[in-house]
Amino acid sequence: MATTRRTKTDALAARRDPVQQRSRERMDRILTVAQQVIEEKGSDQLKMSEVADLAGISIGSLYQYFPDKRAIVRTLAQQYAVESRRCIEEALVGVRSKAELLAAFEALVDQYYELFLTTPVMRDVSSGMKADKELMALELAESKACGALLAAAMQRVHPKADAKRLGASAFLIWQLGEETMRLALAHKRSEAVLLVDAYKRLSLRALAEP
Repeated sequence: MATTRRTKTDALAARRDPVQQRSRERMDRILTVAQQVIEEKGSDQLKMSEVADLAGISIGSLYQYFPDKRAIVRTLAQQYAVESRRCIEEALVGVRSKAELLAAFEALVDQYYELFLTTPVMRDVSSGMKADKELMALELAESKACGALLAAAMQRVHPKADAKRLGASAFLIWQLGEETMRLALAHKRSEAVLLVDAYKRLSLRALAEP
């Protein structure tokens, strides 16, 4: 009897896996198509009917995955946030000295700014952040998470510093970084570079002497 139950369970799992795999592939296709549309036209011009058409699915199927276009944009933002946090963690995990901390942070800011310049979706999501409370909540949550990673690195470099003050400074530094990117994107490239550089100089001083 036990053998029969295992066989039935295995059979159900075997039938479920291809369905789940197809579902993941379909979601990936939807997000890829949506990203392409946003890169070409901006998120304001993203239409659910166009996404369904380009993804080769019915509009009803699309709504099973995403109730509206804001849900698509938020999912893309979450994906970028996860990848960004992974890169930040890798950059900061080995930091043990002040020189390493400053070098790692400066490199991260440069990489992040370059990502904004080369990834239209990130620019579009960031510029529309103020109008979407859920996106803003996501950004703040990520700033806190990334700030915690930065604070941990700062604590290793400055072991006698107050942990709460370090945490507050790290969170503020990270959130100001998001605001700096938005401000930079609203200016000419020459002015934007100066703004990003000014942010780096202010932040590096705070990291060196918390």
